Amino acid sequence: MCAVVAWSISTTRPPIFGFAPYNPVLGETHHVSTSAGLNVLLEQVSHRPPVTALHATHARGEVELVWCQSPAPRFHGASVEAAVRGARELRLPRHAETYAVGCPGLVIRLLPSPGCEWAGDVRVSCAESGLEAALSYRRSRRSFLGLGGGDARCVRGRVFRSAAPDDTLCEVDGFWDRQVSLRDVATGEVSVLYDARQTIADLATPVVQDRKGVSASESAVVWAEVSAAILNKDWEAARQAKRRVEETARRLAKERNERGEVWTPSHFSLWQNKHGDWECWPLEDSVPPAPIVVPSPS
Repeated sequence: MCAVVAWSISTTRPPIFGFAPYNPVLGETHHVSTSAGLNVLLEQVSHRPPVTALHATHARGEVELVWCQSPAPRFHGASVEAAVRGARELRLPRHAETYAVGCPGLVIRLLPSPGCEWAGDVRVSCAESGLEAALSYRRSRRSFLGLGGGDARCVRGRVFRSAAPDDTLCEVDGFWDRQVSLRDVATGEVSVLYDARQTIADLATPVVQDRKGVSASESAVVWAEVSAAILNKDWEAARQAKRRVEETARRLAKERNERGEVWTPSHFSLWQNKHGDWECWPLEDSVPPAPIVVPSPS
């Protein structure tokens, strides 16, 4: 459970406010592999509302991930809160365990000073082990273990047994963009659960190893002109290129509507459950190796 909690925290990245994002277009994909054998495939399976699906499998069958996420914005006058709906399921076949992993929401402040941060409560649960974790992403002056000073990127929580929710086994505390500690309640021992700086420093830039294998829907292809303009710091060219991508997507949607066609995802099935939330499931049992590879840290 603690390793899964660390991984969950590691998926949090500092949001950037004030820059026009790469808004995924319908059918856009990203297919990438790691040198360790994890093959990942994402697809934008819906545009309105925006829904993103992810499927990842390990070459040796050690890990499988299935995600389906959609932001649900709520306006609060001086801020906007975007709750991330949908399930993140992590399977570890070797341990015969399946984890349901939540995600914090994104709070965009408009006044008095613009900015955005991750905030909210996150639950991680595993029925097979009978363990759960409750995490809280909050703005905080100080951590309750006395680690660090005031900061907006605080995460704290605990690990407990589902059958005894008041029986805390471990306490989690720290800052998700730096270091998070784990304290064993029984022994009092404190250890490093997650070190963001070390983890991010070890990340390598993905490399295209098979240009012919890159799909036309691949993000790197769809946004190639935008990325090139940004790297050249030609902001006007970037805006124009972004506008062309979005206009093409709108034109294709209009043409489908005129023909009475219903767009369907290429790699996932998609439906709404009885609560109105979107769910997805991969059409294939595993993800093949990708033409884009993240090399091992040097």
